[in-house]
Amino acid sequence: MRCMPIVSGICALLLATVAVADAGWTDEVVVVELIPTGRHYFELRLAGKNNPSGCREKGWYYINYDAPGADKMFDLFVDSLKAELRLKVYVTGVCNFNGYAEISSVSVSAK
Repeated sequence: MRCMPIVSGICALLLATVAVADAGWTDEVVVVELIPTGRHYFELRLAGKNNPSGCREKGWYYINYDAPGADKMFDLFVDSLKAELRLKVYVTGVCNFNGYAEISSVSVSAK
């Protein structure tokens, strides 16, 4: 029976790495920073006022490399960073352990 607290502690730790928040589209934003990582996702920092997720880090977002369309979104983020295009991102309602909001879609707007 001494194993039960250890198992409970491990489960709590694993569940604490991802939090549930709200989903929805951000206001128009610009890409400030794009960070490809050696982990399973890339990170980006966006300048904008509205992040509907409620995640701790209001300007930081991430998407897993293996998510559908992630490669196309990465290319779009690079292009929008170069051209200073305005875009919106859809947050899924998931926050990672860093407090970054997960995204699943992006929409580009004219300047």
